[in-house]
Amino acid sequence: MTDDTGLEAKEPENAATVAEELQGGSTEGTGKEEEPPKKLHQTVEMRDIGPCKKYIKVTIDRADIDLLMDKKFSELVVEAPVAGFRLGKAPRKIIERRFHKDVSSQVRGEVLLQSLEQLAEENDVAPLTAPNIDPSKIEIPKEGPLVYEFEVEVRPEFDLPNYKGLKLRRAVRTITDEDVAEEERRTLAPYGSLVPKPQGNAQIGDYLVTDMTTRAGERFLSSHKEITVRVEQRLALKDGVAERFGEQVKGAGAGDSRTVDILLSDRVGEESLRAKAVQALFEIKEIKSMRLPELTHEFLHQFGVHSPEQLRERIRVLLERRHEYQQRKASREQVLEQLAGATNWELPRDLLQRQAQRSLNRRIMEMRSAGMPEDQIRGQLRLLQQDTLRSTASSLKEHFVLQKIAEIEKLDINEDDIDDEIELIAVQNNESPRRVRARLEKEDLMEALATEIVERKALDLILESAEYEDMAVAKGEGTVGTMEEQAVTGAMHDPTQVPEEKAEDKPEEKKEAPETQS
Repeated sequence: MTDDTGLEAKEPENAATVAEELQGGSTEGTGKEEEPPKKLHQTVEMRDIGPCKKYIKVTIDRADIDLLMDKKFSELVVEAPVAGFRLGKAPRKIIERRFHKDVSSQVRGEVLLQSLEQLAEENDVAPLTAPNIDPSKIEIPKEGPLVYEFEVEVRPEFDLPNYKGLKLRRAVRTITDEDVAEEERRTLAPYGSLVPKPQGNAQIGDYLVTDMTTRAGERFLSSHKEITVRVEQRLALKDGVAERFGEQVKGAGAGDSRTVDILLSDRVGEESLRAKAVQALFEIKEIKSMRLPELTHEFLHQFGVHSPEQLRERIRVLLERRHEYQQRKASREQVLEQLAGATNWELPRDLLQRQAQRSLNRRIMEMRSAGMPEDQIRGQLRLLQQDTLRSTASSLKEHFVLQKIAEIEKLDINEDDIDDEIELIAVQNNESPRRVRARLEKEDLMEALATEIVERKALDLILESAEYEDMAVAKGEGTVGTMEEQAVTGAMHDPTQVPEEKAEDKPEEKKEAPETQS
């Protein structure tokens, strides 16, 4: 605000965004003095008001406020031009009356900023979201202390058991030439063309041209005509998953009908159908196979290789890395079970709703770092979205455990770690690092990338000291096909949407996770 003298009362913007979310981020550049101010005399009342939520009340002594007000007015007596008086000669009472509102606003901002920073330094507060405090609505009283209060979502408090020397089971397998050939076909499929397969006998990797009708018992739910879908082990619709899709349609030919079991997600519009099992009848019109492109020298340059042998070697390396990802994924689940299984992890629904997109973002970065192609990432995301709140709860528990270990072990990252990770993703996806960084920034995934690196360091520390029991497995989990059709017609329900009565707490509108066409 500026009055007719040109004096501007500057209040730290939103108390430096509530002291950078109680020091969850940097306060650099907020105008703090180089010499730290004297500590405020303040008392803090803090209590739990629910799972992962605290109520905080801060009382600041009047003497601290009066001292700062007096300092500001003393400066204005010397510096502020007042009509009818020479500079520095205006009576203090006139200065106080004329500039009281401006000085109060400025003092309020400075006191709140210092108070919030002091609160973060002196108390164990680990916020998950910005505190619901609006500094502009806090007024300095004419008499008595300044009191303000707010609520904040915080990380759950729990005792962390010994995380070194854990006993874990580890699935091991050898990548075979058959695995490489299958992945090569999958990699080249986007560049190929579909051709009829008159003999039928549908196999993994073939395509069905089919009508699909879904029912819940005798009740009709939906019907789709002439859709084309790739045969995979699992098939994810927009609102459900057919876990045994490949098994249930394998061997089919034109004119055959196959019944497929579908488990509906929590996103189905009709509440009574959520998480229910339904059946889909596939009336198959035609079987098609993929004719792969010729591996010419010019074509192979798209993959950064010069021969079919180099392409297969690169695919083998990627398969090894994905197998390592599956091992680590299984290890994370076992670590969580052992470290957090005995703890009562009550995570409130509104917290899960707020954190759902961040959870998906961390999964995206984890899979990209493992070298998983975008179409398979989208398939995995579709699976996670079938039961959004449950998958978010699982992801958050992993996050809290690994973050706490990272703090205990003082694990951190720097710009070199970020650059190295971007370089790795770029190599795996045959892109330039600049393009990868631009995409991550556009998709707002840079924070998720940093989180993934820290959590990976924490997990590495656990796994390095673990004792393993190796178990041979024939194959990793099957790939996931996707289709845009729904088993149940109608608008989808968004379980991450905060109810209207809590509209003031609603997060920014999130981007929907990308989905792949069949």
